[in-house]
Amino acid sequence: MSQILPAAIPARAFEQCADAIADAARELSMLGWTPATSSNFSMRVDAGHAAITVSGRHKGRLGRDDIMLIDLQGHAVGTDARPSAETALHTQIYRRWPEMNAVLHTHSRTQSVASRLFAGEGVIRLQGWELQKAISGYHTHESVLEIPVFPNTQHMPELVARVDAWLDAGKPLHAYLIDGHGIYTWGRDMAETQRHLEALEFLLGCELDLKRLRAS
Repeated sequence: MSQILPAAIPARAFEQCADAIADAARELSMLGWTPATSSNFSMRVDAGHAAITVSGRHKGRLGRDDIMLIDLQGHAVGTDARPSAETALHTQIYRRWPEMNAVLHTHSRTQSVASRLFAGEGVIRLQGWELQKAISGYHTHESVLEIPVFPNTQHMPELVARVDAWLDAGKPLHAYLIDGHGIYTWGRDMAETQRHLEALEFLLGCELDLKRLRAS
């Protein structure tokens, strides 16, 4: 893939983002959270651009040529490669929160099962777990961390509108699930975003275990 960068973006800035995305993707692939060619990852490059995975690439074998540049309206910049079909969900986060610089979306078994199990309620309320403190802004297990579960659709503007409606209602949002699909979470850098993802995977697994034990 040929990537031509705008003059205002240093090659090193794009390469650093691409390398960080590829490194994170390999780790998540080894955990089994990106089956087949699923999942998509991005990082902000500057105020108006982000680096994102090219559609259809195996996430365990990404290199710089598997990462492309987009603007924050989701349009490819300097390449004819096709970005993820869910690019609009990434750019939405960057537009709403200028301080957020990385987005991870995965399809682990735990995330997928939890999304189906809690879809009817529309939200998973996490409370009493010490690991909630791994999510930025949460300082006690006594807090309530809500993870909404939005209905799945192939029409991205509909999902974008649901996320906007949640936020416009004044509800905190650090991650969300899509029914039968997976999870989106984000952070100020890749390390924070990976911490959020790992913590949420653990917490969702605990909730599933509790459901199973209470039913037995």
